[in-house]
Amino acid sequence: MKNEKGVKQSGKKFEVFEQTRFSAGDLDGMISGGDGLKKRSIAEGKPHLGYSAPVHVRSDDCIEMRRLHRLFGDTKAVDDVSFSVKRGHVFGYIGPNGAGKTTSMRILATLDLPSYGDAFIDGLSCVNDPALVRKRLGFMPDSFGTYRDVNCREYLDFFARAYGLSGAERNQRLRWVLGFTGTEGMAHKPIRGLSKGMKQRLCLGRALIHDPAVLILDEPAAGLDPRARIDLRRMIRDLADQGKTVLISSHILTELAEMCDSVGIIEQGKLLATGSVDEIQRQQADEIELTLRVLDRSSEAAVVLMRLPYVKEVVTDGELLRFVFSGDVKDQAELLALLITQGFPVAECTSHRKSLEDVFLQVTEGLVQ
Repeated sequence: MKNEKGVKQSGKKFEVFEQTRFSAGDLDGMISGGDGLKKRSIAEGKPHLGYSAPVHVRSDDCIEMRRLHRLFGDTKAVDDVSFSVKRGHVFGYIGPNGAGKTTSMRILATLDLPSYGDAFIDGLSCVNDPALVRKRLGFMPDSFGTYRDVNCREYLDFFARAYGLSGAERNQRLRWVLGFTGTEGMAHKPIRGLSKGMKQRLCLGRALIHDPAVLILDEPAAGLDPRARIDLRRMIRDLADQGKTVLISSHILTELAEMCDSVGIIEQGKLLATGSVDEIQRQQADEIELTLRVLDRSSEAAVVLMRLPYVKEVVTDGELLRFVFSGDVKDQAELLALLITQGFPVAECTSHRKSLEDVFLQVTEGLVQ
């Protein structure tokens, strides 16, 4: 194993790494019980030992998971997950219930330790530097506790003080958060009187109160009405435009497709696909639907199309021809050129790729652990 700094203690052996780089052989050795990081996770009740001197490496990747594993007995809740999210991007984390989303998000939020591997927030290790990670991170879990008998401003002020904000800085952050989340009109209203949507706004404000670089949002749109979901989507995109990096999980895939720069699909602890929505759609879509608008002789054009090997299921609807297309971009260009050279007046060509929901259903099998 390659490491920049290690510590060993006789009799009770352990190793601590500021920056650890694992090869496949190293990881196999760890899992099989060889030297290196022992099976010392929280699940086994053993404390994790970290360095007092953190290593901060700033990069374009503001969130990163490196071969992350989390075991609960024989269950692999997170199984060798690696991905990164660039600064100022929104990353959608998609998977069925029990897929490992919340577990890996809790590791990013320093609320749990991985069994193996590491995660990084703004260049800081979630394993070795949790206190510094928390200063750069805002976490909004799927179930957010509130204090029913305090008002919104008091609630936010409590957490601002907990983060060490004071004086003019604290008042400035309170004003900004109340304004950004649209809760300034309810600043003095008891939390018990808020709707579900307003409570979600308040909880987002709590995650933002210390001006973090990274936001981890676990199912923030759950239970919201359509208008509240639209407002939440706008706020998340506004935060990304301000340079904040957002990781969000949701079961509302159409909304993730609209707001996310990239997504990751996870099932049974394994990351099945990752990339931009367009990239994943292209990777998983063997076929697309094309629609041509032919101003004249559309029935004759349909006969020409049906002779091509990458065209099937041609449907004629007046000037419109719809068909399933399995070729590549070059084949599509040749198809249009063929029709035009034969004198067919092609006025329009549109393609319809699989939606993110279609891709999700294709990639996953509906399995739970």
